[in-house]
Amino acid sequence: MHKSPPWNLRNISEQFQIFGEYIGAESFGNGHINDSYVATYDQGGARIRYLHQRINHTVFKRPDQVMENFQRVTAHICRILHEQEVPDRSRKSLTLVPTKEGMPFLEETNGNFWRSFVFIERTASCDVIEFPRQAREAAKAFGMFQKQVASMGGARLHETIPDFHNTPKRFDAFVNAVESDPLNRAAGAKTEIDQALRRREMCEILLRLHQRGEIPERITHNDTKLNNVLLDTDTQEGMCVIDLDTVMPGLALYDFGDLVRTATCHAAEDERDLSKVSMCMELFRELAAGYLEAVGDWLTAAEIDMMPFSGKLISFEIGLRFLTDHLLGDDYFKVERPGHNLDRCRTQFALVKSIEEQEEEAAALIGGIARNPVIEEGSVNK
Repeated sequence: MHKSPPWNLRNISEQFQIFGEYIGAESFGNGHINDSYVATYDQGGARIRYLHQRINHTVFKRPDQVMENFQRVTAHICRILHEQEVPDRSRKSLTLVPTKEGMPFLEETNGNFWRSFVFIERTASCDVIEFPRQAREAAKAFGMFQKQVASMGGARLHETIPDFHNTPKRFDAFVNAVESDPLNRAAGAKTEIDQALRRREMCEILLRLHQRGEIPERITHNDTKLNNVLLDTDTQEGMCVIDLDTVMPGLALYDFGDLVRTATCHAAEDERDLSKVSMCMELFRELAAGYLEAVGDWLTAAEIDMMPFSGKLISFEIGLRFLTDHLLGDDYFKVERPGHNLDRCRTQFALVKSIEEQEEEAAALIGGIARNPVIEEGSVNK
């Protein structure tokens, strides 16, 4: 249900280079970090929409650095699309609207930060896969995004959340939480703690490959949920990757791994019936096919080989984070009930187990796709 915004968006919109009469606005999307509103304007008798977004400066301590990354990345992608004369290109990248002073964002005197975009019409995002093409198109879109920003020159992007996917550091934080146990919760999570400790060695595998030069640093999205790709409402083609606040240096496999974590399991992230938690191999195939169609000629051999492992690693990492937060008192992730983060941890660890059980099959599938990247679409019944 859309809600009226608690902010005076009319006044905020007047600070941006938007022409026309402000008609109204309503909340948009279901993001947990930023506040987003779609606003309608009358421009010469036509109804035109823009997206206004308040940046959460509690999560992102340096909104100026977030927006510097944002501006560089979107400008680069727009330039590529223009040079290649890509059809419908205004719907295939976010278009920032500058303030009247020419800045990429507005900083209010009350400390809030705002940005505005051209609203991309005739698109929608999905939280749950309804049919296989959505998985394929989302993976292809994220792959194309990685490939596009790879050619961006200039200084290294800012790390908007330092060590975001540094699994060894996440593991160390978990161990410290177990040892300190400030709320005496460790005894009730002994099974999950033991499961985590048994998998300690997997934390450093990708970083060791990176240190050896087999997996290079890339510019990555770092939040590759399905709903961060806009799909054309008519064709279901992946049009535009959104939510670019965490775009920063990383490993390509972090992005593919998070896609596997969020897209291949039909169960909710906090599902208590763990028998419902498993990786759907057919959806994994669609993700792999779409991703490799976009970047199969660009990834290193090691990156391709480690694609099945990446889903296991990122699922384990987020499970660790849920478990750590549970032990420390649920300070980071919002909870709706006692033990909510522990339930989330159990779901992620169950997914890790399912991926482990299918890892050989997934590796064989990846090898086949890599040898023949043009795969018949619709391997899963629609």
